[in-house]
Amino acid sequence: MIKRVVDFFGDAKYESRRRRLFYLALALIVIADILVLREHTEYLWDRLPGWSAIYGFGSCVLLIFVSKFLGHQGGLMRREDYYD
Repeated sequence: MIKRVVDFFGDAKYESRRRRLFYLALALIVIADILVLREHTEYLWDRLPGWSAIYGFGSCVLLIFVSKFLGHQGGLMRREDYYD
């Protein structure tokens, strides 16, 4: 079972099927987000469809850039053989 899952996500011959599956999941999430009632939101931006997805994606991108900056420029990253 796990071999089939690993092959599906790792093998290049399933790329088109994988891409269609991800687009279908994305479309279903967007449709579900549009159907959610937003009458009891506290803030104005919470009423925007897709706000949570945009905010989450932006936060992840910012987290990646900040961690890469700290690792490379901030001196936190060490050589691979640092402890040898």
